[in-house]
Amino acid sequence: MKELTIANLERCFYEASQKDAKYVGVKIQMKGFPKAETIINENENFDSKFDYYKKAYNEDLTLKTFNGINIIGFTYGNSFDEIEKDLIG
Repeated sequence: MKELTIANLERCFYEASQKDAKYVGVKIQMKGFPKAETIINENENFDSKFDYYKKAYNEDLTLKTFNGINIIGFTYGNSFDEIEKDLIG
């Protein structure tokens, strides 16, 4: 598993774009919730979505406005099944 940094999240979005992958999945843990949630971003939104993550999250992938929310995984693929296999599994 890749180190959880904003640079590696950026690399994930970049590789997904280069390979024309359909989706980037991001797994987010929230304080007070027993299970993490997985957000699936579609290819057409990759650039604007990564811009959001870069503005909203610190280098260690904790949310800038509340450290009880952090990204704990990310991957890309061409189906929800691929994302699920990598992130939920």
